[in-house]
Amino acid sequence: MPSQKKDSGNSNEALKYSGMAVKMAVAIAAGVFGGQYLDEKMGNANPWMTIILSLIGVAVAIYFVITDTSK
Repeated sequence: MPSQKKDSGNSNEALKYSGMAVKMAVAIAAGVFGGQYLDEKMGNANPWMTIILSLIGVAVAIYFVITDTSK
């Protein structure tokens, strides 16, 4: 019977990268929705908080990718 150990390694890689994608999406979405909430709460005419927090969310997502791939 052939062993399944090689397939197990591939599935672990797939789980690792799909988990990274979920963390990236959550970080960016949190920035966007948090910024929209703050813009509405503060009554801003321009979406400054949405822009700032979405860029922070992108930076956090890049940080997650760098730390996860360097392991």
